[in-house]
Amino acid sequence: MSTRWAGAVAVVQTRRRRLLRGVLAMLVFALPVVLLGLAVRQQFDPLVRADQAAIREATGFSVRHGLIPVLTVIQVVSLPIFVYVVATAVAVWTWKAKQLKGRAVWAFVTMMVGWSIGGIAKPIAQRARPVVDDAVPHAHGYSFPSGHTLNITLAAAVLVFLLWPLLSANQRRIAVALAVVVPVVVGLDRLFIGAHFPSDILAGHVLGLGIMFASWTGFIGRTASTSSPGPSHPA
Repeated sequence: MSTRWAGAVAVVQTRRRRLLRGVLAMLVFALPVVLLGLAVRQQFDPLVRADQAAIREATGFSVRHGLIPVLTVIQVVSLPIFVYVVATAVAVWTWKAKQLKGRAVWAFVTMMVGWSIGGIAKPIAQRARPVVDDAVPHAHGYSFPSGHTLNITLAAAVLVFLLWPLLSANQRRIAVALAVVVPVVVGLDRLFIGAHFPSDILAGHVLGLGIMFASWTGFIGRTASTSSPGPSHPA
């Protein structure tokens, strides 16, 4: 009985340490986002001027070079609803075909929580969208942080961690490269189509990564779940 009790206590302590590490990880990533959000709310002049100058240059470049149709396609295919349909299908496949139930549930819950956090953050900052040239389609809703950027960053990072044990060394390098390139492309799309300021996009990237790392650290960490063969975390 004492051995069983000691084991239960050890499990509780391990979970507490993981959750504490997860909270600390989220605080590290959340701090720059909060500072940016405060600067946005307070209309910090250097940030506002830099954002406005960047959005004018970016949208002007897009109009002059006829990039709006291509940027619009990227905008549509990177909508969070489409991103999460694909990501959820991958999670279900990982659970059913590869028996990685623990990882699959973690991935799905993390993405849904992150999507919700992004939706909650926008009304808190209450930043208006950029005012751009008539030739550029105007986005609706609040601007900070970028929802497209947050969700594609979060989904890409989660999928890399989810699929890591199933990938070869070359496939891992490709997966990491895609998880970097795709969110960067989507972030640039949001800037050049005039939907978001650079600070909105930066906040989306940081917040998306922060949610993923905090969730991984707090609930999975270095110890593999019983349903997850192979390495439990990227090197």
